[in-house]
Amino acid sequence: MVCCSLVVLVGCAGVIQPDGSAANTNSTTITEWNSSLEVHYINVGQSVSTLVVSPSNETMLIDTGHYNDDGEYVLQYLQSHNITRIDHLVVSHNDADHIGGNAAIIDYYETEADGIGAIYDPGIAASTQTYEGYLDEVEEHDVTLYETREGDSIQFEGVDVQVLGPPDPYLESEARNENSIVLRLSYGETSFLLTGDAEDDQEAYLVEEYGTQLNATVLKAGHHGSSSSTSEALLDAVDPQAVVVSSAYDSQYGHPTEDVLDRLATRSIPTYWTATHGDIVFVSNGTAVSVQTQQGAPTDPSTLRDGEPIEPGTGDEVVERDRIGAASGTVTEPVATDGGGGELVVADINADAEGDDRENLNGEFVVFRNDGDAMLDLSGWTVADEAGKTYEFPDGYTLAAGDSVTLYTGNGTDTETELYWGYGSPVWNNGGDTVIVRNSEGDTILEETY
Repeated sequence: MVCCSLVVLVGCAGVIQPDGSAANTNSTTITEWNSSLEVHYINVGQSVSTLVVSPSNETMLIDTGHYNDDGEYVLQYLQSHNITRIDHLVVSHNDADHIGGNAAIIDYYETEADGIGAIYDPGIAASTQTYEGYLDEVEEHDVTLYETREGDSIQFEGVDVQVLGPPDPYLESEARNENSIVLRLSYGETSFLLTGDAEDDQEAYLVEEYGTQLNATVLKAGHHGSSSSTSEALLDAVDPQAVVVSSAYDSQYGHPTEDVLDRLATRSIPTYWTATHGDIVFVSNGTAVSVQTQQGAPTDPSTLRDGEPIEPGTGDEVVERDRIGAASGTVTEPVATDGGGGELVVADINADAEGDDRENLNGEFVVFRNDGDAMLDLSGWTVADEAGKTYEFPDGYTLAAGDSVTLYTGNGTDTETELYWGYGSPVWNNGGDTVIVRNSEGDTILEETY
């Protein structure tokens, strides 16, 4: 093994390129949207790994998963997406659950693929075999290793990459979590903030130092959704339009914690969880962001745990679930408005409520599901029975591919997954009826007789 003290991190300031040369620090101004930035949050269980692909197909890999699987899921994902070179390998911090695949990935790319351009490390060592194995591979293959700190900026063609942490001097006696490499990626009007395992001290530093400059379209929740991270102050400064949590479904630490989910729910921030959504990919054209996941699952933080778990390494393709506007945080340009691309089906109907139907109106319901591969904008669509009783979906209501919504006959508060007709008497005939759905133009989209 190589002793940790023998590895010298190359100091850096300003913009870093894989060949070690300096570059212009001005942000790129994007004038054409023919290309896109992809940010892949890989499902690696109780760990994290993020792949970023620039508009020119330059690659950045941030963290490599847990030591228990030796980077297996990350390497599998990279190979399945034909990633033949890692131009930038960023180590957020040297905890074993973030560098678990470093050794395997360095060895693979240096011996069987097109190499690693450079590695960026916060410079705080760990006394673990995982860390020593990582450094052994760095030395074995002579990969450039930069000590990376606040104020540096990694050159990534077409994308502005700012390094916002760790500061100099380090925080909290060089605690690894509190000195994570923090990156803000900007592409046109869209941006992504990745804070590693930063906890309360580093988050407080970021808020005090940068304030609203932290604003980002998408935030990766800090420390896998631990209550010590993703604070109210950080959320207010970042004001994200979506949040990603990377942790296991049965996390032994209870990630994401109820504290974090409550903070997100209070702000009505759509939240994606690798444990239930699987691999999560955001594709930005510079003005809007397409949200794509392997599996449809709740995004309301208060019901996030209601989703079905999906195992790491599952090979299902991602499907678009939503689109985020760069400024408004609302769905823009819905993919399907007339049934094309989306496919609305009746997944279930309960016409005969328990007890007296008239006294249990919410025991009567219809469940609709989008079985298509695109989001459905149901604004102005109507649901009717054979007798002509009619319900109209709220303006702006959308149903992502794979998602379901239950329409109850009685009264209640609408959510993403539950809608209430508000009818004063039973609608659906216990002896048989027809569910009729028409779009906003009055065209019949669906008829289901039971």
